Amino acid sequence: MPIEARRVYRLSLTVALALAASYALQLPMPFLAPLFAFVLAAAPAPPIGPKGLLALILVILITLGGGLVLVPLLAHYTAVALVIVALGLFFSNFLTVNLSHALFGTFLTIGFTLISAAGLASYQLATTVIQALVLGIALTIISLWVVYPWFPEDAPPQKKEGGAHPSGETSMWIAARATIIVFPAYLLALYNPQVYMPIVMKAVSLGQQGSVSSARHAGRELLGSTFLGGCFAVLFWFALKMFPSLWMFFLWMLLFALYFASKQYGLLASRFPASFWQNTAVTLLILLGPAVEDSANGKDVYMAFTVRMALIIAVTLYAWLAIRVLEAWRLRRVDRSVFFPGSAEVP
Repeated sequence: MPIEARRVYRLSLTVALALAASYALQLPMPFLAPLFAFVLAAAPAPPIGPKGLLALILVILITLGGGLVLVPLLAHYTAVALVIVALGLFFSNFLTVNLSHALFGTFLTIGFTLISAAGLASYQLATTVIQALVLGIALTIISLWVVYPWFPEDAPPQKKEGGAHPSGETSMWIAARATIIVFPAYLLALYNPQVYMPIVMKAVSLGQQGSVSSARHAGRELLGSTFLGGCFAVLFWFALKMFPSLWMFFLWMLLFALYFASKQYGLLASRFPASFWQNTAVTLLILLGPAVEDSANGKDVYMAFTVRMALIIAVTLYAWLAIRVLEAWRLRRVDRSVFFPGSAEVP
């Protein structure tokens, strides 16, 4: 079997298995496990072992626990806490841009945003979110352990010399831009974390798109993947409504994941990069997961979905506009430095 086909089957089966197991076990925020699977199982490498999983869980607990430390500051010294969060977002986004620290930077970002906002509303809510994140990523790794022996890689990936890391100045620029994108969504979450938590997750996903380094491609990739993810979420919901059961949930997720993975790995032709299809899948899960929970709790699914989709589109539009404005400002600085050398330091 070609390596691309094996990767497609491995990713899609891991996502579907993680989803079925998380809902069967009734984990808090069960949609997090398949969401992590779309990111972790996409790497062309064997999964981490049991020792690596324990170390990863320890890192997650430490990084997320840092968000709880901010809760008293947010309650009594709000301005100081917001400055600390902004600086922490810049640092964590800088780590995320440098690929060797991507996972650590991602959970550090979640700790500064989701956990501190949830803790300000309720300590129990914050601990529930931490529990959901830890269990979700553990279940994702276990699902990958089950699937990987059936669809392994050909050989351990060879280390490449140099690497594709952006320069230090470019990394700082992308990290600053990501901070500007995420911080307004975080302020909304402080007002009502239970409502705006999916919006923060989408903002974190948008802010970490270091590959979208120019405004020219930002609209197509960010806005396009968000709209398409919303359309797929609607399609998935109505398909699931025909036969609402965990077994059909697993099968539909497997089918949708097969399509996204085939696009992501180039098995099906696409004009868009792999990150576009990963963003589409992430948007689908961010919208679909809360909708399933709303249905189970007897809430108005369609109204909640409409509000959630509108907020996600608004956050994406803001991210796109922020990229355009910041890139235009950066280009003006470049032009000024060309005509007036030494007048500005340009990354």
